[in-house]
Amino acid sequence: MLLLLLLRHRLNFMMNIRCFQRSFSAASLAPVQLPSPMETHLWYILPNEVKNASLLNQYLEILSPCEKENVFRMRGDQLQRRALLARALVRTTIARYQTNSQVEPRSLKFKKNIYGKPEVEWQDVDGSHLPPLHFNISHTSSIIACGVTVNSAIGIDVEEKQRKLKNNILAFARRYFSPYEVGLLTAISDPEFQRQEFIKLWTLKEAYVKALGRGFSAAPFKTFTIRFRTATQGHLSEHRDSEAFDVVVDSFDDPKNLTSNWQFALLELAGSHYAAVCIEGDRTTEGNGTRPMKLTVRRTIPFVEDECVSGTDAVVAIVGLT
Repeated sequence: MLLLLLLRHRLNFMMNIRCFQRSFSAASLAPVQLPSPMETHLWYILPNEVKNASLLNQYLEILSPCEKENVFRMRGDQLQRRALLARALVRTTIARYQTNSQVEPRSLKFKKNIYGKPEVEWQDVDGSHLPPLHFNISHTSSIIACGVTVNSAIGIDVEEKQRKLKNNILAFARRYFSPYEVGLLTAISDPEFQRQEFIKLWTLKEAYVKALGRGFSAAPFKTFTIRFRTATQGHLSEHRDSEAFDVVVDSFDDPKNLTSNWQFALLELAGSHYAAVCIEGDRTTEGNGTRPMKLTVRRTIPFVEDECVSGTDAVVAIVGLT
């Protein structure tokens, strides 16, 4: 169904480009206040909740021609819908913060850094100064998430709690993890608990690499160690939906990236996924400790509804590896 829908749109686009000139302004999205320093806004969408053809058409219309082509290249309805929703989530999320200039989602432009990490290519609108937002996106077949910060590099990762590994967990860990991390997993005798802790650790490491913005090839998992210490007393939100973890990253090949400069959060989304957030720490407090990270989580269906789920059963605290 979706494949036929997209092909029909592609034909219409080629025959009459004006069919894509319909405007979906930022006014149709609820404006959101910018994240405060050391705050992360995490938005997520559940693809299975978005099946309305008219709504999918609206999302398609806010994509750039290149993004549309990337969607069309996907094979199969599920992959196409996931690609479409991912790009629509990024555009509608970022557009919410342009409250002064009412930037339309489809007018946003993006670029990539030298390692391929996407960034917003800011352009002044009517002389307005646009906020220095940073974002990162992650998805599985059943959830798509986008994290947003101001003035802080960010990396996020989401993984299914029930993700199955084809290979033996410890053999897989020895290939990608540091000896310290392998030791933690080896000490866990229960196979299911070991699998869960492996996924949590993988999610945190993925978020860290994405926050660095250099890609896996430039920062292989085996070149650094995630070390948990006692959880800090501060909570990620006033709703106490999860805890801020005291995490140390031991980098074997780049000691300058040791981690008082990075902060992490590990949480559970929708009862089915682990999500990790890594943001660059506040340099202004160096030597005086760091301010705890704050986290606001929202489930969304862009143009339809938004729900703040911080402090609800949809967001659950995750205890770190011990």
